Amino acid sequence: MDLSEISKSGVKTRIIASMAVFSALYTVLRLIPTVPMIGVSGSFSLSDILAPLYGVILGPYVGGFSVILGTFLAIGLGRPVTFMLLDFLPATINAVALGLLIKRKWMPVVVLYTVLLAAFLLNPLSRFLVQVPLGNSAFSFPFAWMHIVAFVVLLSPLGRKAAQWVETLKTANVAKGLAIMAFIGTMMQHLMGNLLFEGVLGQILGSIPAGAYPGIWATVFFVYPWERLALIVFAVVIGTPLVRVIKKSFLPFKA
Repeated sequence: MDLSEISKSGVKTRIIASMAVFSALYTVLRLIPTVPMIGVSGSFSLSDILAPLYGVILGPYVGGFSVILGTFLAIGLGRPVTFMLLDFLPATINAVALGLLIKRKWMPVVVLYTVLLAAFLLNPLSRFLVQVPLGNSAFSFPFAWMHIVAFVVLLSPLGRKAAQWVETLKTANVAKGLAIMAFIGTMMQHLMGNLLFEGVLGQILGSIPAGAYPGIWATVFFVYPWERLALIVFAVVIGTPLVRVIKKSFLPFKA
């Protein structure tokens, strides 16, 4: 075995070991509930904090597979299934998208975001506008305003610079880069979750009647920005030191 074969063998071993460790961690946090979901029994899990970090640290393939494996391990350990075994998709979209961004593959993420946003806006169960009370009256406001803002950020120079800032490994740069990337990723994750919520529970299983969705989305509208903001803050607080340590010390491979 020559040096190149030894090097490749070492990288493969490290990738497998990383997937095992990070999948196990994802499994554990996947079993810890956080805030309840609106319109369906069940709750979000603490593992949602990890999805953007897995993409940034592990890349799109190892990071995405770790999320998938961790999700199914958690199901095997008793985590309830909500979307016909498709529960892995939202967080996987997040990890894969940010993994692609960190590898400077910007255009596939733009295309994926475009498809997700268009699919949600065009779904007949979606609510394009919601009524926001203002004093004794109300005004109409786009339900997906935060998703649109994140899409604009992705299209802007910030969408490309964020990965560069993270790669500098300087604390301030990593924090702002992670904040931008986590914002983009968590909104893509939310879009995918919304599509499953409509497609599986409303259009396939019919467990939620179509007439219930306007009221559900009207409630979700006031909740999801705070929920997404909390995920971004936690990802930055936890991820900034974690990304710096791991990228410097333990995972110097391309995956």
